[in-house]
Formats: sequence, structure tokens, C-alpha cells
Amino acid sequence: MSVEVKDLDFSYGEIPVLHGVSFSIEDGELVAVLGPNGVGKSTLFGCLLGFLKPTSGSVSLFGHEVHTLSRRELARCVSYIPQSAAPVYNYTVLDMVTMGLTGQLGLFRAPAPEHREQAMEALDGLGIAHLAYRGCNRISGGERQLMLLARALVQGARLLVMDEPTANLDYGNSFRVMERVRELTRSGMTVIFSTHEPNHAFRYAGRVLALKGGSVLADGVPGEALQEETLSTLYGIDVAVRQTNVGGETIKLSIPYQGGPEK
Repeated sequence: MSVEVKDLDFSYGEIPVLHGVSFSIEDGELVAVLGPNGVGKSTLFGCLLGFLKPTSGSVSLFGHEVHTLSRRELARCVSYIPQSAAPVYNYTVLDMVTMGLTGQLGLFRAPAPEHREQAMEALDGLGIAHLAYRGCNRISGGERQLMLLARALVQGARLLVMDEPTANLDYGNSFRVMERVRELTRSGMTVIFSTHEPNHAFRYAGRVLALKGGSVLADGVPGEALQEETLSTLYGIDVAVRQTNVGGETIKLSIPYQGGPEK
């Protein structure tokens, strides 16, 4: 079991955000977290990562409660990729990926040649080895997200948490990043990511967790959990769900509409 959350409540002062959230994630699952703005997706991730302490309930990673783990132990369990943002310093892509080894090396130990080779292998596996010596502020948003994926890989964590990984990406880069993420779970990594796009859940996730009002509205296989009524309730708009065939693969799509019955 990668993740187990039991009866999780969280409040910012007197403002409640999460209420009675419970779920578990098996090793190798790819889970999408859906919900409107302010529903508590980022707060949930903060609790998973040990950044926030729940008001009540528990969060466990690989059988250990998060609050009992040291920062180094957490780094061995879970890696985190925030929404795409430009780093303050223009480190090379290779240096940024090598920083994923900090938890293994210690704060003041310099990476050895074999560590940089490990970082290069991760970059090569994601198809961006040619960017290794380019400044990380001089690459595209999609390339930067792939760089952060490479850093997560060298970190060696078994769980990857991604907060809206395609929020600032164009259509093509969004597709490339999500395809790479799906490949990671095929190799055994567990991934949980938040998104505002139901079609990402339909296309990539094996499971979806939909949050509404700080509680779990739906939890299950996307094709079963994300019915039209559920999506309409979740986002407060009319939503049609249709099925199509793309490249020999049958997938579902959500289509928002307004006014009268959908045609």
C-alpha cells in the first residue's frame, strides 16, 4: 500500500477545508484528483507530503505515518513536482536533476561522477538529454516539467505527487508530459496528480478521486466514477460524456455545454 488516508480533517484556523477524507492507493496506481478551485486539492497534497499537520485523522506512506518520518525518510518515500514555475537561479538542467540526489548524499556532499551519470540517464530516458547543459530558465515549460520528472526519478522515491503538472503548458507539451507520467506507473511508480481537466483523468488515470466541498464526492475508475451528473455537480455546469476511438483505443471525453439539452 503506497498511501492510506483515514478520516482526514484539516482547517486553517477556524476555516474548515477537508472533512472526513478517506482513501488508499495501491503500489503502481495512477490517480487523478479532480475538483474546483478552493476545494482542498493542494491542502490534501500538503498533508500527504508532511507540510501540513491534519486537524484529525491520519496519513500513512508505505505503512508509516507521515508525521513520524524525518525529512530524509520522506525524500526516500515521496517526490513532489509543483506547478510549473521558473527557478530563481539559472542552474543547468543537469545540475537541477542532480539536486534530486540531495536526500541520498546529504546536504554538504558533492555529487560524484556516477551521480551525474545517473542524472544524465534520467534525462536521456525522458528524451531531453540534449538540454543537460542549458540553463533551466532557458527551456520551455514542457521541457522544465520533464526536467522535474527526471529529478524525481533520480530521487528514487516510490511515490510521485504532482500538483497540476500541465497547468501552464501548451497542448503538445501537456500531452508529452502526461504520456511520460503514464510510463512511470508502468514501471512500478505510484503517481497521484491534481488536475482541472476531467479528460486527463479519462485518458491517463486508472483511478479518480473527486473532491467537492472538502469531501470525497466520487472515487473509482474514471469511466465509472465520472458520470455526467457527477461532473455537473462537481463544476456547476452542464457536462456531456461521450465515447470515441482514437488510435485503436476507446476513450471517454467530457464536453461542457450551456443552455438546454445537449445535442
